[in-house]
Amino acid sequence: MSIFRQIMNELVSGQRPSSFPKIPEPDEYGLVHVGGKLTVYSLVEAYAGGFFPWTGSEPIPWFSPDPRLVLFPGHFKASRRLRRLARQKKFVIRFDQNFRSVMENCAAIPRKGQNGTWITENMMESYGELHDLHIAHSVEVYDQNEVLCGGLYGLTFGRAFFGESMFSHVPGTSKLALYALCSVLVREKFDFIDCQQVTAHLMRLGAIPLRRSGFMRLLKQTLSHDDYHKSWREGLS
Repeated sequence: MSIFRQIMNELVSGQRPSSFPKIPEPDEYGLVHVGGKLTVYSLVEAYAGGFFPWTGSEPIPWFSPDPRLVLFPGHFKASRRLRRLARQKKFVIRFDQNFRSVMENCAAIPRKGQNGTWITENMMESYGELHDLHIAHSVEVYDQNEVLCGGLYGLTFGRAFFGESMFSHVPGTSKLALYALCSVLVREKFDFIDCQQVTAHLMRLGAIPLRRSGFMRLLKQTLSHDDYHKSWREGLS
């Protein structure tokens, strides 16, 4: 039994207390709860419940946006330029080789309208623990000199990938990582990628906004499938 199933069974049976009080409906901004700690248990419970931490800074805000942006892997829109970049073999795609470095690079990327990063040290530690349990994964793009120049990370529950963040030091490499991820998820018959927030950039790549109720139906369906909790380091088949 996966640690995810174990935690959920313990919550349902009452063997493990919930990390959260009775969760109300999100407010108009999608805020579900403020407080608590980042642990393997609280994160598993949150993602299974359709919400996630906005930042690791305390008091921690937990959100369930409405609408929620979702990308069905087979609907990814790869431009001719991106397909050409993938064919050129200028970059090497790897999975789970350096999860911590991907998180650190995502944290270090300056983002418009943001002062600092939401990826705090306690987030790196707790998501690192999820990586050790083969729940969190990274997609990494290396150049010919073995320099990490782009990538993304996220988590899997059921047959869904919950995207967290991406970075790019060389133009196009974060999209290349997402393109590679979608190709693998199509092959492995994953249901969707949770992109969390609605952005024009991800919508141009094929993501669509869903009402929260629709997302929660998809989440319930995907959690009924067996988990894909294994290392992606040596491949995903």
